[in-house]
Amino acid sequence: MASLIGVPFPLNSVGILPVDYLNNTDVFKAESMFTNAVQILEQFKVKMTQKKEVTLSFLFTPFKLLSDSKHLNLLRKARSYIKQNKFEEAVSLCQELIQLALQGLSYYHTYDRFFLGFNVVLGFVGWASYASLHIIKSHSSLTRSVSKVKKPSGLLPCSFVAIGILIAIFLLIQSCPWTYYVYCLLPVPIWYAVLREYQVIQGLVTSLLTFPPRHFAGYLLVYTLGIEVLVLSFFYRYMLTAGLVVLAVWPFTTQLWTRAKGISLSWIFFCLLLAVFPLMPVVGRKPDIFLVMGAGLLVLLLSLFVITSLIKRKESFVNEELVLNLLQMLSTVLSMFAVYSTHNSLLKKQGLPLINQIISWVILASSFVVPLLSPTVLFERLVSILLSSMSTYLLLSRGYEAFFPLVLSCLMFVWIHTEQEILQQSGVSCKQKVTSIQFTYNTDITQFRQLCPDDIRRAFFLVFFLLTAFFGTGNIASLNSFDLASVYCFLTVFSPYTMGALMMWKIIIPFVLVMCAFEVVQLTTQLSSKSLFLMVLVISDIMALHFFFLVKDYGSWLDIGTSISHYVIVMSMAIVLVFLNGLAQLLTTKKLNLYGRPKSHLI
Repeated sequence: MASLIGVPFPLNSVGILPVDYLNNTDVFKAESMFTNAVQILEQFKVKMTQKKEVTLSFLFTPFKLLSDSKHLNLLRKARSYIKQNKFEEAVSLCQELIQLALQGLSYYHTYDRFFLGFNVVLGFVGWASYASLHIIKSHSSLTRSVSKVKKPSGLLPCSFVAIGILIAIFLLIQSCPWTYYVYCLLPVPIWYAVLREYQVIQGLVTSLLTFPPRHFAGYLLVYTLGIEVLVLSFFYRYMLTAGLVVLAVWPFTTQLWTRAKGISLSWIFFCLLLAVFPLMPVVGRKPDIFLVMGAGLLVLLLSLFVITSLIKRKESFVNEELVLNLLQMLSTVLSMFAVYSTHNSLLKKQGLPLINQIISWVILASSFVVPLLSPTVLFERLVSILLSSMSTYLLLSRGYEAFFPLVLSCLMFVWIHTEQEILQQSGVSCKQKVTSIQFTYNTDITQFRQLCPDDIRRAFFLVFFLLTAFFGTGNIASLNSFDLASVYCFLTVFSPYTMGALMMWKIIIPFVLVMCAFEVVQLTTQLSSKSLFLMVLVISDIMALHFFFLVKDYGSWLDIGTSISHYVIVMSMAIVLVFLNGLAQLLTTKKLNLYGRPKSHLI
């Protein structure tokens, strides 16, 4: 446009003039292309000068493909071609010069990328190493055999202080922005904390040397492949299916298959059933109301089964518990009615019926309270949480995703029994059966045992199931996955904050179900929450390191935004885990009494 109307090209434009679109003389095209080349070349020269001024002379590495002599020679040759009426050669030469200038611009724009990336990687590796050493030191018996020698003199802290001062001076001389100080100085205290635990490192190295090399290589390969599957699942949902198929085969690699075939078969069945969901298309705009109704009927059957089993197991079934279960069944029936009625009403262009809207909001509000009224016995409380959550999830469902929390919860129930069976086989005594365990805040710290390799597997299972809950029915990392029609049972008038909150709760429900199940796993296996959090932190750091190298600064805005969102999701995983753990503890341990004085549970 600037060329056609005869005005100077925009100063900071890196666009290339499309001469083939110009219906003009050859001399005009050649002169315009020459001007375009000079304009981009000036940006290259300014960028090079700026970078040269803030970089120490012996460290500065110029862009070798376009030296001062070369670009001057190319400009002279292009001007000579124009004077000789060799316009095509002049245009071709200017295009070559523009490409070199653009490569040089990119080179100087990313000049510090390797330096900053190296420091970020140092920070990631150091933080993961420190978390691993802290786990080994506090929650394992690995360091007991290490002799308690006297700590060395202040040489180590003095060395790191000197390193920090040298880095600060180096950055100050180069007039670097303040963010460079954060990237470069942060690894210093982290690595000091790592090297200060030299006794733990000594014990770890000694233990690894005594470990059979083949077993060590096998464990390392399995966990590496597992983390790669977690990373690839962000890009390809079917990788979750592959991971679930591998998990289905897992009982055959342990003694679980020979000693508990019933649990093993249940594990295989629900793993393979859940593996179907990532293969299905992302929930679209065309609703399938009959699938939602089918999921509701399964929830009702589950409720009847729970009531029957509780009556058979208990000599005297408390009226309050019976009323609670019947209330949850009624809530499920009302959810099915609201979904079906709203769908038909909207098809007839009659809008959202007021009674349906009231029912939906009441069910949503009651789903937070009703589970707290149920007994804190493990099985009954988990089922109550599932039934209350499903009532809300049905209202927010459009199709096959209504089955997802139900199948996920069934797998979680099997996982709980699987972990207790494995713990019994390993020789750890379980004082109570799963059905009789009570949720409580007052967990005695002395009950926590030392960590074992199986605990790493449990932490990996948790991360994998959380990602399955995240990507099981759609690409949650993309805003395109959200369908506003999911909230039509609650409101049809556009309200971004209310709709966003409802859709966010729909996403959180599968997370809550996974975390409540893992709360039981922690309780039955006597696993420390702190050690679990640190193990998940190490896994998320390794994944974040992958996504750090996959962040894009080129291509479409969708590609750039998706790569950044993946990195942010993994980086915030540990923080989200703390929130979900607190929510799961509230739902599983808090007990409200409608009659009499409410029971309180103190931490």
